[in-house]
Formats: sequence, structure tokens, C-alpha cells
Amino acid sequence: MKLDELVEQNSRERLTQQDRRQIAAGLRDGLTYAAIARRIGRPTSTVTREVMRNGGPNGYHADRAHRAGTHQARRRKSTPPASSPGRADLGGRDPRIVNAVAAHSTELFVRTGLPRMMARVLAALLTTDSGSLTAAELVHRLQVSPASVSKAVGYLETIEIIRRERDLHRRAERYVVDDDVWFQAIMASARIDTEIATACRAAAQRLGATTPAGKRLENMSQFLHRVSDDLARSAKHWRKVYATHPATEPEDEVSPH
Repeated sequence: MKLDELVEQNSRERLTQQDRRQIAAGLRDGLTYAAIARRIGRPTSTVTREVMRNGGPNGYHADRAHRAGTHQARRRKSTPPASSPGRADLGGRDPRIVNAVAAHSTELFVRTGLPRMMARVLAALLTTDSGSLTAAELVHRLQVSPASVSKAVGYLETIEIIRRERDLHRRAERYVVDDDVWFQAIMASARIDTEIATACRAAAQRLGATTPAGKRLENMSQFLHRVSDDLARSAKHWRKVYATHPATEPEDEVSPH
């Protein structure tokens, strides 16, 4: 999808007054946010944010929420984009377009199981030309607390999606997402699968290889070992094909185990 189409889609997804009245009716009926979202054809996250910013499930009023939402939309439209830390990384693009792309990417990352705050930080890094931002820049861009950013980057470091480097000019740490971030993520996932496979095999031996539970665990072990090997080998191959920078690791370093 093109960038201008994403911006247009973001505009179309604004809640109407009828949407808000259906949300209010759903809350009165005791429906979950997911059920209400299906009823009005919107993402669950949209309904959740709408309710929580307008009084919560017990204080939500459709007409009042619509007036507030319309007022905020007019303010956003009439206010020119302000300069912000990291603006140069947008490459001169309209920040609204960058934000629309980042928001769409965030929703996709959340659907893969990544917690929302971590998904927002990752999307912010991916939509900058340098692929790096300081903590202060992330706080300003995402409008969240430093503690939220710290927790998110710590999580992303743990799963090996981002790394830290020292910015000597600004005397601050920068959080960096490399061009081969998906390769690193796939390899990290393959290593975890290998650990699970090894644990399954050990469990099968302890429970008895000929028992139903033992056979089940042994099959899981074999499956995960084969898939992680194939995935790592495939990732290695396609990384070389699409590499931005030449790979430096040995050619035989394929298996995650």
C-alpha cells in the first residue's frame, strides 16, 4: 500500500457518530471491546482507545465523545507539524505520512504477538532513515514516559531486534535497528525453537520413548529441530541475496544450534 493511501485509510478509519453510539450500546449490553469492534468493523485497539480516553466503560457517552473527537481532529488538521528531535531522520517527509506508516506497522507487529509499546518503538525506528533514535527522541515522538521507552527497548534488546550504541556527539545512547533486523529475529526464534526441541527430547526420554506422551514429545522435538534448521538455512541464503551490506560471518554458520 502506498504512503498516501495509508494516510487516506487513517482518515477513513476515524469513528463516526453512529460508530460511537454503537460502542455505547455495546458497553451497556456488557460486550467486550473485541465484540464491539467486530460489530462496527473496526480494530479492537481503536475501540479500546476510544473508550479509555472518553471516560472508560462506565463513563462513556457517545455524543460527548464524538464532540471531543471532532474537536481534536480539527485541531490536528489546523496545526502545522512541529519540528521535533529526529525530524531529520524523516528525510523531509510529511510527519503525518510517517506516523500513518508507523501506526499501520505497529498494528501488524501487535498481531504477531509483540506487546504494543514494544511494537510502537520498533515501528518508530524502522521509519527513520538512520534506523536509530535516542531515548529522548523516542519519548518525544511517541509521547510516552521515559520509563515506557526504557522497558520497551529492554524487551527488544532481549529478543535481539535492536541494539544500543553510544552517540559521542550528543553524549547519549542511541537505540539502533539494523538493516538485517528480520534475519536477526528469525535466527533468535530458531535458537529458541532449538532449545524447546532439546527440552522435548530430554522429556521424552524421561517419560519413556515408547509411551504416548514420550512419542508426542519426541515428534515435537524432531519437528522443531528440522524446521529451525530449514528456517535458519533459508534465512542465511536470502539474507545474502537481499543484503544491504556484505555478510561477514563464516559460510558454514547456518544452524542455530
